[in-house]
Amino acid sequence: METATAEKSRLTSIDMLRGLVLVIMALDHTRDMVMRPLSADYGAAVDFASSGAALFFTRLVTHLCAPTFVLLAGVSAYLYGASRKRPTVEITRFLLSRGIWLVFIELTVIQFAWAFNLRTMHILQVIWAIGWSMIVLSALVWLPRIAIGAFGALMLVTHNGLDSIQPLLSEASPLWVLFHIPGRLTIGTWDFLVIYPLIPWIGVMALGYAMGPYFVGENPERPHRLLQLGVFLTLIFVVLRLTNLYGDPVKWVLHQNLVDTLISFLSVTKYPVSLQFLLMTLGPALMLLGYFERVGGGLAQKLVTIGHVSFFFYVVHIYLIHSGAVLIGLWQGLGVRDMAVFFLDYPAQFGLSLAGVYVVWGMVILAIYSACVWFAGVKARRRDWWLSYL
Repeated sequence: METATAEKSRLTSIDMLRGLVLVIMALDHTRDMVMRPLSADYGAAVDFASSGAALFFTRLVTHLCAPTFVLLAGVSAYLYGASRKRPTVEITRFLLSRGIWLVFIELTVIQFAWAFNLRTMHILQVIWAIGWSMIVLSALVWLPRIAIGAFGALMLVTHNGLDSIQPLLSEASPLWVLFHIPGRLTIGTWDFLVIYPLIPWIGVMALGYAMGPYFVGENPERPHRLLQLGVFLTLIFVVLRLTNLYGDPVKWVLHQNLVDTLISFLSVTKYPVSLQFLLMTLGPALMLLGYFERVGGGLAQKLVTIGHVSFFFYVVHIYLIHSGAVLIGLWQGLGVRDMAVFFLDYPAQFGLSLAGVYVVWGMVILAIYSACVWFAGVKARRRDWWLSYL
């Protein structure tokens, strides 16, 4: 029988890691929306290999976020079913309804937060990928857990083999863009930019679900085992990267100085996410998860509070950062209409330095933490059904 202490420890470590990656994610989105534009071309705007060490490593740290979100969403889906021994049909209903809700929110509330208008092309990002991964997982949960894990692992390991394969129609095939390569889609009068193709995010969530039982019950060895697994995944990344053998379409090369060589080595592909990218990020995420099972204190509790209301944080922080960008634009002599657009369409004269980005990021976290404390209190006091969607 799982003790209350074990249950609290388990949930605390998961929420703590989720809270940490949310705070880091806010740094990335602050950089997106208040820094001087690198390029109006999206491909160039997400290529940081030649952007300088400070900006590159700022971006590198934030790579941890998306894989951790998706993996923990899979773990949490399993724990939802295990907490009250819910039947599979109830788990399916839960995942399907949440997945549809997240896709809807991505296309509406979150889309408006990024653009502050309804005319901009729809940008399909991580919430979109999590939503569809939940929808697929709602069907996978009927399979044995070992089959779900094998499905996830196979998708992660093999998906880069698709890099050299053309779809039946062309690279413009809507299914190819939805599942494997970032790109633009036009459906009727709607335009979309897919930056999170669904493969292999579905596999990451399936692996998280398959790992779920490992987080149920007392297990003094769990922190150590998580550390070992994280180190193992990281070592696989290092071997694959050193040999340029497989797992990323961009090979690293030696440069004349150590910093440029290190940047080349760590410049793995996020759009679309590569196997090496996932190994490089999921390894440290699992190590942190194991470490957080043994950590307490004031800062740890603040991260737990943020992680407990992660969806609320995600939605609010985009509105807050974009509102800050509008104020900065007004201060720099621009108009509201200049700033009520997606960040790639900001005027060229807008923006702060990287140091300014860090200042704004700190202000955002301080402001939003109070809101998270308030909303966590609401969730603790009330049991309204709709709160489970937030």
